[in-house]
Parts: sequence; structure tokens; C-alpha cells
Amino acid sequence: MEAIKNIIITTLLLLCTVTSCLAQNEDDWKTLFNGESLEGWTTKIHHYEVGDNYGDTFRVEDSVIKVRYDKYEGDFNDRFAHLYFDESYSYFHLSMEYRFVGEPHPGAPVFIVQNSGVMFHSQDPRTILKEQNWPISIEMQFLGGVEMGKERPTGNMCSPGTDVEYEGKIDPRHCISSSSKTYFGEQWVKADLIVRGDSLVTHIINGETVLEYTKPRVGGEVVSGHDPKMKPDGQLLKEGFIALQSEGQPIDFRNIKIKNLKGCLDPKAINYRKHYIKSDANSCVY
Repeated sequence: MEAIKNIIITTLLLLCTVTSCLAQNEDDWKTLFNGESLEGWTTKIHHYEVGDNYGDTFRVEDSVIKVRYDKYEGDFNDRFAHLYFDESYSYFHLSMEYRFVGEPHPGAPVFIVQNSGVMFHSQDPRTILKEQNWPISIEMQFLGGVEMGKERPTGNMCSPGTDVEYEGKIDPRHCISSSSKTYFGEQWVKADLIVRGDSLVTHIINGETVLEYTKPRVGGEVVSGHDPKMKPDGQLLKEGFIALQSEGQPIDFRNIKIKNLKGCLDPKAINYRKHYIKSDANSCVY
């Protein structure tokens, strides 16, 4: 009897271990940034090979990812950069906080003042050529106020090498403004992005929905220096990589986390989650 009891206890302990590994916590938020290093992230800067974090552009201080240019030599020289998380996503809820700090690097374009963002459904950074200016992706654009009394919303949509449908049709504009209010100074702003594969995309700023659009796809202009094979215009974007942006304006990012919305929808599976909205039957564990 004692042997059987020990077997049962061991089995239950193993089951609990498996369950706890599959469930990060009750709502399955995953932290993308460990607060100490850029482990799990890859840099791509215009004019440089993938992985070259020129001038320590992206750095970690005080549990914050900081974008800085104090180690740059000469003018900005269009050294637009992106810091990629090393895992692609399709259906997800991304959450982070950002704040603009300091002044743009000398020689940076005028449009980058208080300007940055997060890219998603992006091509793999390892497919971005050395002289490619922007990744083929969709951007949730972050803007800060520059002139009192003049509106400058944040949480907008920009589309380097892509298109989206807005209000029922493909919108020809490179950027679509959100309905958010304008945020001035060095205050932290909370940004949430909910992406449902190649269907609905929702931008949320400080808890308020400010923009929605659908059917992100490859297309449009703006991108140059890319491999033509990476731009099959018209192809819907179902998934891709996520990247923090550097355009010449210093900015800080913190509390970066993601909730995967794609997974097992079978309530009988031990990795079933109520918040999943897209089925991935192959992921089910029983």
C-alpha cells in the first residue's frame, strides 16, 4: 500500500510540474524584457549588418531599454534602427510603456522629433539587407507633443512596405492618425496593441482604444534597398516579428510583455486558456 501511495504522490507532483510549466500564470502574460540585458533581442541598423548594435544604440539601464546616440560619430546619417524580439507572433496582445527624453541626434530628419514606435508582423531581421532603410512591417507609431495648442496624437498606424484596410477599403496613406490625445514632456505613456493575425488590429493608449483597422498586407511604398523577394505585394500578413524603433529621437521602453492569443481551445487539455481566440490544435497537451 505504501508503494502505491508513493507512486500516486509522485504522479501528482509530476502533473503539477507540467501544468505549472505550461501556465506561466493565470492570464499568461510573458515578459519579453528581463530588465537586465538585451538577451533574446536582435538589432538591425540601416548601413550595418544584422546584430551590429552600433554606438550602443539600444542599451539597458535601471530596468529600462534606452535608445541613445551619444556614442555616434558624425551626423545621424539615416541610421534608422530596430531592436527585434527573437520570436514571431500571429495572434497576440502586446503591452509596454514608453517616454520620449532629450533632444534628437544632430542631422536626424525633422519628422523624427518626438517620434518612434513598435513594428509588428515584420520580416525576420535576418532577411533585411544592409542598406535597407525600413523593415517591411506595420508600425504602431508613437508621437509626442511639440507645440502647445497643436494636436499630435500617438498610437497611429504607419505602413513601410505594407498596406491596411481602414473603414472598409485599402487606405493609400502611409500613416493613419489615431484619436488619442497629445502627450507632452517626458511622461510615461502606456501602449497596448491587439493583433488578430491578418484580420483586426487594435491600438490602445492609456486604456482607451484609439484606432482599429484590418487586413494588413504587403504593398505600398517607403521601403527601399530591400530584397524584392521579400515584398510579394498583396500577400496578407498573418504573423511576423516585433521590434522597438530608433529614428534619432532618444526614447525609453519598459514593462514590455505579451499575451499569446493563439493556442489550445479544447477545455479538456491542460494547456487550454479562456483568452485564446485562435485555435492551434497541434499545441494541445492532455
